[in-house]
Amino acid sequence: MSLTAGIVGLPNVGKSTLFNAITKKNILAANYPFATIDPNVGVVTVPDKRLEFLQNLYVPDSLVPTAFEFTDIAGLVKGASNGEGLGNKFLSHIREVDAIVEVVRCFSDSNIIHVENSVDPIRDIEIINVELLLADLEVIDNRIGRIGKKAGMSKDKETIAEYSLLNRIREQLEKNEPVRKMELTEEENKILRPFNLLTGKPIIYMANISENDLAAEDNEYVKQVREYAKKEGSEVITVSAKVESELSELEEEEKKEFLKELGIEESGLDQLIKATYSLLGLATYFTAGSDECRAWTFKRGMKAPECAGIIHSDFERGFIRAEIMSYDDLKECGSEKAVREAGKMRLEGKKYIMQDGDICHFRFNV
Repeated sequence: MSLTAGIVGLPNVGKSTLFNAITKKNILAANYPFATIDPNVGVVTVPDKRLEFLQNLYVPDSLVPTAFEFTDIAGLVKGASNGEGLGNKFLSHIREVDAIVEVVRCFSDSNIIHVENSVDPIRDIEIINVELLLADLEVIDNRIGRIGKKAGMSKDKETIAEYSLLNRIREQLEKNEPVRKMELTEEENKILRPFNLLTGKPIIYMANISENDLAAEDNEYVKQVREYAKKEGSEVITVSAKVESELSELEEEEKKEFLKELGIEESGLDQLIKATYSLLGLATYFTAGSDECRAWTFKRGMKAPECAGIIHSDFERGFIRAEIMSYDDLKECGSEKAVREAGKMRLEGKKYIMQDGDICHFRFNV
């Protein structure tokens, strides 16, 4: 399973520069398992030093990191939910994403015109968020209009439950509050899933700052964004789209040297990937051998057969057991043989809950 994030923002906030940096890194995703990628989708590999260790240990014919997709949405403007700037078309593109990355301009530059004629990150955030909210409200109103009469006359519990929930959602949206702030049951989330509500998706604010501010404390604009995000329990990542663009042109060693010169440990893009993984409750397990070392993304809480099914549905259907060692044990022992001799290789059954860093060999029969 790959992770998909939709990048939104006003025009001229650095969104396109950031996305172009992402697409330049596509070369790193040469083993991405899909033949065609839409022009507005960029794919990068997820940075993971554990995979580098496995590569050095097994020297495989193939190395396949897990992938991260970014869907670029053309700059939204005020009125996008009503079709301004082709807004409806582009809003529809992010209904399928796992998370939303909202790029916010947090730098001053008289050479770059702001669509609202001034730099005000909170105003910009609220313009975007209101458009997402209005788009959701239209979806909910349309559905309520379709099932309202039936819910009033029917004794069907499912229809009544959906109608009641949709009215609660509408009340939330009319208060200018996103759906993600609501406490919903598992059953309610199941009802809402087909609607792919934009304000129900987790959001990360990406504060685009100048290169000079990268190693410094937060500037005033970033502080405002952090305060806003804190109120809704969202995270903020600072990034310089200009620097990300420059980093995308460099080889790995040059990139490390450049980051060191800037006084930062990792790129904004790498920080974003890690933050989104955490936000969505994702983790990584590995398969390793001389033919291939590969990273696989799974949701925390998934059991071994479900994780096997990520590789192939036959693996889940015919699951027998999984032979598992942890990455930490392998690194400490130095080899698979040493892990076995130390008694740290485990056989796990269908009820085993997979852990981040598990290295697995699945046994199945179909």
